[in-house]
Amino acid sequence: MPFSLPFLLTLNLFLLGSVSCRFIVEKNSIRVISPHHIRGHHDAAIANYGVPNYGGTLIGVVIYPDKNSNGCEKFDTTFKTKSRRPVILLLDRGECYFALKSWNAQNSGAAAVLISDSIDEPLLTMDTPDDSMIPNSSNYIEKISIPSTLIKKSFGETLKTTLQKMSLDKSYGDELIVKIDWRESMPHPDERVEYEFWTNSNDECGERCDEQIEFVKNFRGHAQLLERGGFARFTPHYITWFCPEAFRLSKQCKSQCINKGRYCAPDPEQDFGEGYEGKDIVIENLRQLCVHRVANESGRPWQWWDFVVDYDARCSMKEKKYSKDCAEMVVKSLGLSLDEVLKCMGDPEADTENAVLKKEQEDQVGHDKRGDVTFLPTLVINNVQYRGKLERTAVLKAVCAGFKESTEPHVCLSSDIETNECLHKNGGCWRHPHSNITACKDTYRGRLCECPLVNGVQFEGDGYTFCRAVGPARCSADNGGCWSETRNGLTFSACSDSSSRGCMCPPGFHGDGYKCQDTDECKEKLACSCPECSCKNKWGGYDCKCKGNLLYIKGEDICVARSTSMTSWLVIIIVISCMIGAGIAGYIFYRYRLRSYMDSEIMAIMSQYMPLDNQHNETQPLRQNSSA
Repeated sequence: MPFSLPFLLTLNLFLLGSVSCRFIVEKNSIRVISPHHIRGHHDAAIANYGVPNYGGTLIGVVIYPDKNSNGCEKFDTTFKTKSRRPVILLLDRGECYFALKSWNAQNSGAAAVLISDSIDEPLLTMDTPDDSMIPNSSNYIEKISIPSTLIKKSFGETLKTTLQKMSLDKSYGDELIVKIDWRESMPHPDERVEYEFWTNSNDECGERCDEQIEFVKNFRGHAQLLERGGFARFTPHYITWFCPEAFRLSKQCKSQCINKGRYCAPDPEQDFGEGYEGKDIVIENLRQLCVHRVANESGRPWQWWDFVVDYDARCSMKEKKYSKDCAEMVVKSLGLSLDEVLKCMGDPEADTENAVLKKEQEDQVGHDKRGDVTFLPTLVINNVQYRGKLERTAVLKAVCAGFKESTEPHVCLSSDIETNECLHKNGGCWRHPHSNITACKDTYRGRLCECPLVNGVQFEGDGYTFCRAVGPARCSADNGGCWSETRNGLTFSACSDSSSRGCMCPPGFHGDGYKCQDTDECKEKLACSCPECSCKNKWGGYDCKCKGNLLYIKGEDICVARSTSMTSWLVIIIVISCMIGAGIAGYIFYRYRLRSYMDSEIMAIMSQYMPLDNQHNETQPLRQNSSA
């Protein structure tokens, strides 16, 4: 029985994959917290459905059901823990699809699912069944909102054995507590996330195609916001493959490929006799790639999202509205250069390589931590394949987990996708008791306790117990953390702008600068201690009066007669006048000496350059008599 070309193309792709495809299993870690004797870290494989808690952790109690341990049937109870911690349901592999186990666990109150492998083998990625395998399976798969992971058989047996011992002997403890950790499942090296989306312009492939276009429509706002702000770099990709050499002249290959069989896509209706052809898909994939390139070169890479959404609304193949003219009208409506897009696309009929599509085929091959791309849709974030359902909020959480902590954009800190830990007891960080200055900084992964920068003033400290202002203008921010007090309209401060840090009580006070008390100069005889003085202490200083008609001189701490004081002022004025006169006389003398010195120097220089004239004039008078 002869094979159809779609079958051969699929077989060819499968054979290539079986020989050289590189699959990567994305993992998270699980740490047993209690009981102590089984403490340790274990790897687990992230399921390709549900919502993995990228960038976060979950501490919960492991429960293994007495019946229906594989989770293939609905549970007739709601699982709860004594400590009110989240339930992490442990289930056995087998008998039904992974996603159905997770769905039943979610409906029974589980916050996460651990599925124990049934054989000793390396970890693998749990995926979802197609509708062709289980009709209407998508009805519950898209509703799974809890994370699921596959653990090795040996670890699963350890958990089950421990739970059995704990039920028989309370000395083992009351609850088996584990911590599921996704913090390192998503790389977060810097302040920009790079992600790529492998998709297809075909909208007639059923559930998978609908999922892709719905994601693009729903995620467009977030994606454009991230790119406009410079927080992310997005790249779209499209899977293509080639037609085997033996079939390149066949009618089927010609209808599914461009550039003489080099780049192909399946017939959208799987019917070569009617409707659109596979090469229409390839050409449209190429157009959308070039739209992104041209938009990127014009500084507006986010327009790819607008094009795909508008194209789906105006030129849908499923609705039989697609045509070359329709697609080009969408290009023009976005203000993009159609000539540049066509130049980028090249000639689909030419017997040459297409640089754009050739690059796509090269990029399909896995590298570093990313495996080969063989399924659609595929989302790759920071060179790691995203696992979980393709849904706006779930993907945004994964993207936000890719930022270096404390560099996340505002969209990642909304209450829809993360919990602001600073709202609960200020996150355990320092906070000024009288102002809104705090060291707690909310991040997508949790919170940081870092002394802040407020109105140009930097605070320093451990961030947990104290922060103090330092540097210029520090006194304008909470008085630099120093003591300050106002009484009767007088304000004294231990902060000085002349010093970049530290506090010192002002004159009239004593203390460490953070607490200052008034100094009683009278009682401690620090001032106004002369026999004729009468001292009275006041806040921040003192008053000193002299007996009779005496005048108090504060700098000398003495009392003098007022007449003597006038004589002293007269003497001072005379002395100052003399000093000024001496200065003027010295200046005049200096100018005279300087002039004489300059004249002698000039004469010496002239005598060197005019010797003959000097010799000749030795016998001549300096001035000749006019009557000679």
